[in-house]
Amino acid sequence: MKIKEIIEKLQLKALAGQENLDVDITGGYTSDLLSDVIANSKEGNLWITLQIHQNIIAVARLKDLAGIIIVNNREPDEDTLKKANEENVPVFCSQEMAFEISGKLYELIG
Repeated sequence: MKIKEIIEKLQLKALAGQENLDVDITGGYTSDLLSDVIANSKEGNLWITLQIHQNIIAVARLKDLAGIIIVNNREPDEDTLKKANEENVPVFCSQEMAFEISGKLYELIG
């Protein structure tokens, strides 16, 4: 399934990296601990987190993640979004909790 389909189905708000939405998703990974994401996420995963600082962009690039979904209606600052656009990392936000978004994403791409 492509990111653009997931945006629609999960009703996500696109914040950055909108030119890179035709990517296939390989799965999802939910964690707020950066070292855990580095150790365990897989290339092409959508990362679900409540973290909003610039380091999330660096981790997403390092692991070649398909994008980041920020939960609990949190939004990163302009510097983080600027870095996401520079690095071509799609960033989205959702008003839902990580548990809910993770379950919905699993239902979509299992």
